[in-house]
Amino acid sequence: METVHVGVGPVSFAEVVAVTRDGAAVELTEEALAAIDRARAVVDRLASAPDPAYGISTGFGALATRHIPTERREQLQRSLIRSHAAGSGPEVEREVVRGLMLLRLSTLATGHTGVRRETALLLAAVLSAGITPVVREYGSLGCSGDLAPLAHCALALMGEGDVRDSSGELVPAAQALAVAGLAPVQLAAKEGLALINGTDGMLGMLVLAITDLRRLLATADIAAAMSVEAQMGTDRVFAADLQELRPQVGQALSAANLRALLAGSGVMASHREDKVHRVQDAYSLRCSPQVHGAARDTVEHAALVAERELASAVDNPVVLAEDGRVESNGNFHGAPVAYVLDFLAIVAADVASISERRSDRFLDRARNHDLPPFLADDPGVDSGLMIAQYTQAAIVSELKRLAVPASVDSIPSSAMQEDHVSMGWSAARKLRRSVDGLTRVVAIELMTAARALTLRTTTGPTAGTTPAPATGAVVRLLAERGIGVPGPDRFLSPEIEAAVALVASGAVLSAVEEVIGELA
Repeated sequence: METVHVGVGPVSFAEVVAVTRDGAAVELTEEALAAIDRARAVVDRLASAPDPAYGISTGFGALATRHIPTERREQLQRSLIRSHAAGSGPEVEREVVRGLMLLRLSTLATGHTGVRRETALLLAAVLSAGITPVVREYGSLGCSGDLAPLAHCALALMGEGDVRDSSGELVPAAQALAVAGLAPVQLAAKEGLALINGTDGMLGMLVLAITDLRRLLATADIAAAMSVEAQMGTDRVFAADLQELRPQVGQALSAANLRALLAGSGVMASHREDKVHRVQDAYSLRCSPQVHGAARDTVEHAALVAERELASAVDNPVVLAEDGRVESNGNFHGAPVAYVLDFLAIVAADVASISERRSDRFLDRARNHDLPPFLADDPGVDSGLMIAQYTQAAIVSELKRLAVPASVDSIPSSAMQEDHVSMGWSAARKLRRSVDGLTRVVAIELMTAARALTLRTTTGPTAGTTPAPATGAVVRLLAERGIGVPGPDRFLSPEIEAAVALVASGAVLSAVEEVIGELA
């Protein structure tokens, strides 16, 4: 099993994916352990001082004015975790919970939180053992960190609450720790707060969404190329000199993909000189690089924000060991992450929208250039892909609703102490649904385009022509699994789900890149 080493510097996107999705183990570096020890020494000194220090010898939030005597401070930490583990609703996905724990561990490793090394080592060991605390859907406002979700994780470190073991079985946390040979932690001063005061949940979901969207946008270029080809469109509009007139980075990359994908197409060659009837294609075909490119640029902006967050030490109060200080701050506010999470939901909705429009053109006899209505085998007897487009339309409509921003919907809490919150967790949760929806819409376009391209190359005036090597590879990949093959009506839902799996796994993108090399 791969092991990710967590140090004082940021973890990478690839490392986040390795831990969250591939189950990689984690280890703290010696440098990180030394930084943790230095910060802990500061906390221990302040804990023994007569003056109150927030998070160490006081209550929390609106109760920060209460000075807690030494003999009550362990109870203070336990009470904090138990009271904050107040989530409700369905269980959150395993990969999200592992992201929560990994990114919290990454912040602990910076040496700015004041936890003891044994607490950080236990968190690493729980991750490595494949133990996943049960975290609930609702509970985070995205300010003061993802408090409730992280509290459920901290509760498991205390040997309380429920977890999923490495096999996915629901068991008590104490039992799972014992089976893994781990002892529950007895939290000391400052540790409870350090374990829950971060934007780790929303950040983990942002990193995973960016990872998925990068693959999806390349796959959307593949689907667009197949649609242009099968709808007898023109590729002249994707020429590099035309794209250079508007120097948007993502647009240029998407257009370059489309040129590479359509290179060598016999279907395109069959009508390339028809400059009378095919002067201009519809926007959904002609403007694919502009829309997909803008989406790419937005994703890369979000990635820049995510990279900054991965390099951050988000806690309150924060330990500045070099100066021997513990200072309150507002770095736990999730606004930077929440904004780009909302922005990406807009991207998912719009790319899905243009994909659905390209698909719909295939089904309309008036617009599909002599293909059968709805790509049906015997129109009237067969309905073809009529209702597959309904499914696309239903998803696109849902994605538009999910594009309504969560980050503008602040709601005050904690007796008005926390009077402006980011709602970043909510933005992240809806973005996950948006990414899933986009995956499904693009998969249905691919299925539709493959069926149309097969009809185009086997029937009518273009019979005997061949698709481009890249698009032909996708047609073959899908056909091997019974996807996008013309013929009488059949049970479509399994076919759609199979196409979705090929898109989500990256198999469609891999099939193309094996033929023409890496896409942008």
